Amino acid sequence: MLERLKRWRWAVLVALLMVAGLAFAFWPTATLVDVAEVTRGPMAVGVTDDGVTRAEDVYIVAAPVTGYLSRIELEAGDEVVAGQLISRMTSRLSAPLDPRSEQDLRGALAAAQAATAGSEAALGQAQRDLARSEELSQRGFLPLAQLEAARTRVSTEQARVQQSRAEANRLRALLAQPQGPGAGAPVPVRAPAAGSVLSVLRESEGVIAEGTELLAIGNPQSIEVVVDLLSREAVRVGPGNPVEITQWGGPDPLAGSVLRIEPFGRLKVSALGIEEQRVNVIIGFTGAAAAAAARLGHGYQLDATIILWQSDDVLRVPIGALFRGGDGGWRVFVEKGGRAREIAVSIGHLNDEFAEVTGGLEAGDQVVLNPANSLRAEDRIRAR
Repeated sequence: MLERLKRWRWAVLVALLMVAGLAFAFWPTATLVDVAEVTRGPMAVGVTDDGVTRAEDVYIVAAPVTGYLSRIELEAGDEVVAGQLISRMTSRLSAPLDPRSEQDLRGALAAAQAATAGSEAALGQAQRDLARSEELSQRGFLPLAQLEAARTRVSTEQARVQQSRAEANRLRALLAQPQGPGAGAPVPVRAPAAGSVLSVLRESEGVIAEGTELLAIGNPQSIEVVVDLLSREAVRVGPGNPVEITQWGGPDPLAGSVLRIEPFGRLKVSALGIEEQRVNVIIGFTGAAAAAAARLGHGYQLDATIILWQSDDVLRVPIGALFRGGDGGWRVFVEKGGRAREIAVSIGHLNDEFAEVTGGLEAGDQVVLNPANSLRAEDRIRAR
């Protein structure tokens, strides 16, 4: 027996070493995971979207007449007072008539006058016929239908006389109006209200049409924010909801509140080509933020988060620790004794960072963040 052991001792030793190596290689090791702590603290839920600033009252100054506009010397940022002269216009009532057009108009006027004379003569004859018809009808010698026809002829001829006279008057006005480029009196263009020039839409002199927009005036110290929310998000917002304004250019967020929600939704196509119904939500600045907002102008872009719910002290867990269980409920892995314990939790409000815990966890619990699909309950884990 001893001789046999001596003969095979090296083989047995090698076999034991191989078994030990295989056992060491396949022995279960702890999985490295990221962990976070369940804490108590403030939490808020809101909706965030892009916003644009605008002056509360914007006045668009337009050309009061069609004519020649003098150059506007004002520039964006200049202060104006109500009634201040902005520019002057020289109205142009008509373009000069060439001889051919004037001759055509005079011929048309003569035809209209002749038509008027003919219509007046026909009207006189119709009125005399009507008088005779009424006399015969009173004696019983004329049917009622013929009397009605005579009255209709009088009404028809009266309308023709009015039409021909109106046409003649129109042609006389075209021939009588002043001719030449300088016709018309100077018309001043004045500022409708005090404020700053936001933009000059038409600066150079030249001939423009009535209603052409010249410049915009507003008060840059009185700024509000317009955020266009999806209609399904806008219905959750109400006047008075607090707002946190970020990405406006300053180091700290600005405080605001919802002033009103416009009742009219409009169709907007997103950058991905998706049709969306958008609603404007108007936000005003509150407290010290109003002074800081004076640095903003009309049409500046920013981000606005409208707070729908908030609390100063809630039990919260990072949303990266949550996953759905087999029954569809929320689950987390809690680190206890170096092993992963799967625990069902009840969740209230959710935001981009935390979830409100209403049951299943306590403050101080260590939860696994972003658990891998291969992680199972009771697996050994070790925090990185």
